[in-house]
Amino acid sequence: MTETQIETDVAIIGAGPTGLFAAFQCAMLRLRCLLIDVLPEVGGQCVALYPEKPIYDIPACPAVEGAQLIANLEKQLAPFDIPRLLKHRLDSLTGHRGDFILGTDKGTQIKAKAVIIAAGAGAFGPNRPPLDGLEGFETSGAVQYYVRRKADFEGRSIVIAGGGDSALDWALALKDKARKLYLVHRRDRFRGAPESLRQLDDAVAAGQIEKVVPYQLHALHGQNGALTAVEVADLDGATRTLEADTLLPFFGLATDLGPIARWGMDTVRSTIPVVPSSCETSLPGVFAIGDVATYPGKLKLILQGFSEGAMAAHSIYPIVNPDQALHFEYSTSKGVPTA
Repeated sequence: MTETQIETDVAIIGAGPTGLFAAFQCAMLRLRCLLIDVLPEVGGQCVALYPEKPIYDIPACPAVEGAQLIANLEKQLAPFDIPRLLKHRLDSLTGHRGDFILGTDKGTQIKAKAVIIAAGAGAFGPNRPPLDGLEGFETSGAVQYYVRRKADFEGRSIVIAGGGDSALDWALALKDKARKLYLVHRRDRFRGAPESLRQLDDAVAAGQIEKVVPYQLHALHGQNGALTAVEVADLDGATRTLEADTLLPFFGLATDLGPIARWGMDTVRSTIPVVPSSCETSLPGVFAIGDVATYPGKLKLILQGFSEGAMAAHSIYPIVNPDQALHFEYSTSKGVPTA
């Protein structure tokens, strides 16, 4: 094989937490695998968007920040020395179950017997609020869509807009950093875990967070990129002005599967339906795990993505080793395979 040709058993598209754990599961089954990601480093959204955001759904971890979770997964994967192909976008997929050829935007070809798509939400970007003058405040950093360092918000007067998990989690994470923190939502009902909602009520009662409901973002005030106030409006058009130097709008991500959507498998609104017991897509030999995968009862939790990674790896084993039965043993008895 030349340097632009790579051969492996399993091509894993996406090097976020589910992709990393899928690589570990493949390695535990002695399946060769390759991690491929368009980003310049592994970690996906955990590193690119919220390295300091606490994550609460990882078993045995009461709370773990995104960057630390990735570091732990890397440590778990270290004994296997899994190759990575970073800053490469997968543009094409041809072939069939047991014999695929994948092509990247850099001209690299990957020959693989099976494919795992762990692409998260696909290509992502923030849903931006339709406000006049928004771009100037984005350029100055007065309006931000991701929190990479909580310390950067020390002593700021912050407006957080949104009613989902991200808005709730960051309001709770920044309440002890901010000089003043407003939480704006169009109704007095937030979508979040019951414990997060309880903590929000406690923070509101303690004066650490001020809920501004039912209001929506209406206008930004300031000059030369320096934000001085955020104007909000209720459903009747009545407005209120919140003195603030920072706006964090959390209205979700605009997602796009990109070239993956043209590979011939069924898709539904930037997700890929899979068989729940195997995570195989409608294209035999291609599997999807994590947020990109969908099926009845699907929970968009990292822990479920981990489970799906294990199921996909075990389903791929007979594709790579058609004449060899898998005698599965618990890792406690088998340990980490040696060379």
